[in-house]
Amino acid sequence: MIRRPATILALLTGLNLLNYLDRLVVSAVLPKLQEELALSNFQGGLLATVFLVGYFLTAPLFGALGDRFPRKVLIAAGVLIWSVATIASGLVTGLWSLILARALVGVGEASYATLAPTVIDDITSPERKGRALAIFYIATPVGGALGYLVGGFIEHRWGWRSAFFVAGGPGMLLALVCLLVAEPARKLATDKPNVVRDMEKLLKVDLYRQGVIGYCAYTAAIGAFSYWAPKFLYARYALPLATANFRFGIITVVAGALGTIIGGRWADRAANAKATPTGGETQLPEAVEASRVRKLLHVCATGSAVGAPLAIGCFLAPNPTIFFVLTFMAIAFLFLTTSPINAVILQAVPTELRASAMALTIFAIHIFGDLWSPPLVGLLADHLPIQLAMMTLPLAIGASAWLWWPKRPADARAAQTGAS
Repeated sequence: MIRRPATILALLTGLNLLNYLDRLVVSAVLPKLQEELALSNFQGGLLATVFLVGYFLTAPLFGALGDRFPRKVLIAAGVLIWSVATIASGLVTGLWSLILARALVGVGEASYATLAPTVIDDITSPERKGRALAIFYIATPVGGALGYLVGGFIEHRWGWRSAFFVAGGPGMLLALVCLLVAEPARKLATDKPNVVRDMEKLLKVDLYRQGVIGYCAYTAAIGAFSYWAPKFLYARYALPLATANFRFGIITVVAGALGTIIGGRWADRAANAKATPTGGETQLPEAVEASRVRKLLHVCATGSAVGAPLAIGCFLAPNPTIFFVLTFMAIAFLFLTTSPINAVILQAVPTELRASAMALTIFAIHIFGDLWSPPLVGLLADHLPIQLAMMTLPLAIGASAWLWWPKRPADARAAQTGAS
């Protein structure tokens, strides 16, 4: 059995890397895929949407089950499903078979993304939770970048179908390794699963609700940016697709990792700082926790507030060199939010509802975020220059900064950690 927290964290982080590699490899090969299957930009954007439909529709179910039953079996099943579906993406013959395969990738990833952060929260000491989450979520930019790098490299040499075969293979083995993880002790929900009731409890928590609403706007922008960036470089600057994938992938790895690490350390400092409730708040545990959560929201808001104007500069850049410089800075600031926003989700809610909180968050950020943003940008790009289509994204980033900005205690009441 795998019992050491560091080993469990390493395994889950490695799987999260594969999670994002499998998710974004389709973006790396999208232009060639579109050419062979005769897909419009709108149809290409729909591939991101159907992935998310499978993802967010099943996340609440996995969350309810994960709060009540052992999580490692659900995680292993999810990894196996998404890996097989990724391989199947390379065997498709048309739009509808590809849509089915990408939807199943979303189903598998929903189980993993919902439950893995709660396991990490259980095995980590309070003063290191932000750092542990930063390590886990550093796989987001690294895995996403590997999706571009691996997809671009394999497509250039063996075609776009082979890229899906290479991306999906490792997960089939690692799914079995998940079954060896010793389930950490935790408080379980004792009632029967009831997704609607759990959602009602969570939506009464003011700080959780604020975090999720801002996360929706943020995800809309990041999802469309990551999906269309290679095509933007290919269309706007006439860069070869392999070159666009390589350069954007390298920048995503370095800038995303840098931002995630800094954000994780900042989150730990904010969460461990002495709470200073103001106004009518007292030093009750709920008030102290609410003060810490607001500090985490401040980190998130700062990252988006700086990232929005940098994103505007990216899409106005007259040449690819300036684009890449500004993109590096924008990604670094935007990824400051990765650890803090997930800490908000886990710390603003009752312990026994953390998996349900992650599931509801996944449901919300995708149905109101990147479910519609890639096809919307694709639809705009079918009728406008792609530069103008992409300029909608900084607006969403700016909106997330405004939504996340901590409200005064009189306007944002202490987190209702005992909400019933």
